[in-house]
Amino acid sequence: MFTSITPEHIKFFKTILPANCFTDEENLLKYSHDETEDISYLPQVVLKPNTSEQISGILRYCNEHKICVTPAGARTGLSGGAIPVHGGVLISMERFNRILDIDEDNFQVTTEPGVITQVLQEAVAEKGLFYPPDPASRGTCFIGGNISENSGGPKAVKYGVTADYVLNLEVVLPTGEIIWTGANVLKNATGYNLTQLIVGSEGTLGIVTKIVLKLITHPTYDMLMLVPFRNAQDACKAVSVILNNGITPSGLEFMERDALIWTQDFLGETNVVIADDHAAHLLIEVDGFDSEKLMDDCSKIMQLVEEFDIDEILFADSRDQKDALWKLRRSVGEAVKANSIYKEEDTVVPRYYLPELLGFVKEIGNRYGFKSVCYGHAGDGNLHINIIRGDMDQDKWDNELPTAIRELFKEVVKLGGTISGEHGIGLVQRPYMDIAFDDKSLELMRMIKKNFDPNGILNPGKIF
Repeated sequence: MFTSITPEHIKFFKTILPANCFTDEENLLKYSHDETEDISYLPQVVLKPNTSEQISGILRYCNEHKICVTPAGARTGLSGGAIPVHGGVLISMERFNRILDIDEDNFQVTTEPGVITQVLQEAVAEKGLFYPPDPASRGTCFIGGNISENSGGPKAVKYGVTADYVLNLEVVLPTGEIIWTGANVLKNATGYNLTQLIVGSEGTLGIVTKIVLKLITHPTYDMLMLVPFRNAQDACKAVSVILNNGITPSGLEFMERDALIWTQDFLGETNVVIADDHAAHLLIEVDGFDSEKLMDDCSKIMQLVEEFDIDEILFADSRDQKDALWKLRRSVGEAVKANSIYKEEDTVVPRYYLPELLGFVKEIGNRYGFKSVCYGHAGDGNLHINIIRGDMDQDKWDNELPTAIRELFKEVVKLGGTISGEHGIGLVQRPYMDIAFDDKSLELMRMIKKNFDPNGILNPGKIF
């Protein structure tokens, strides 16, 4: 299907990138994987451009010669989106690492895609501005990867996801043309919305080289509490109770017992006491500009959760304590991965049905014989279901587990949800797309892909 790379091709790539074209084993191995399970495919060459024109030249050449290209950011993804499953060229965006302009007058930032998300957040915060989307990997992931996956994070419950902040994109198409998708304005009713089409397209339609993001005023205060529940489904039920009483937290995170224990063991920290009867915790944050209003919200939240079977609430009363609690939450994924090989299913349902989804996860685990550890952004119904390999044999892992996952996804869709909230489809969720979409919807998506990428060279093997 694709042309294998020859010395002649390498010679051409070196004319564009004489010092940033790599074929050595160390680099090929480094860029053969992301954070998805234990999956690895070697590219044949790694290229590290730093201008749109360089990428244009590379893609134009690869399109003419039918060489497949996989774009990669920080490779922190969990759906295999940056894995070069067909070999070929891997384009690393790590040298696109500049914040180009912070426009304080218009509350906008223009950035390259290789900027680390937390670095961008801190840069705009110095000017009193706020970029809210904050995936757990914000300290290492690139803003370009967030665009590709339409990342969310804990603050999505109040502030929305990446797509809500993207105004305009410079994109290099698979055929080499360089386009801007929109305009640097808050309202735009001019034709089809190409900007939002690119957001969440997982690097299959084009390579983003510049990004214009909307910013908001940075909140002045935040307050944080950790609530232990003796019943995990009660913790899920409390989510809707809080939101239905007129409170919109800036973070509303669910963590099962094992998620918290494993993370404390992983970090070597025991700053949270987990009693034997604690089944799950909610981490609840409120933020804003009026400290008295936030204190009232916290008091009301405490009254609401006390209607459930809970233990003593931990109220973080210092910045260090807040940071320690958020570090626990943000480290859960790493802790689970360090404990065992696992598959993470990024399910999302209307939040009222979270208790039902959690119950189904445990029931199906009993039927198929797997252990699960669940956590996630409960405020927007996004539950990360980690299926633990443990001592499960290879045959069962490879052949029976996909049947269980398919059954799980069917239940998710039945509840009004879908099979990925923020991690994307990539490679590992691809077999289940027929559960979320009918044939006509998938046909329309393939037609869009074909129009952008007629030879199918860009990030092949993903989504479809």
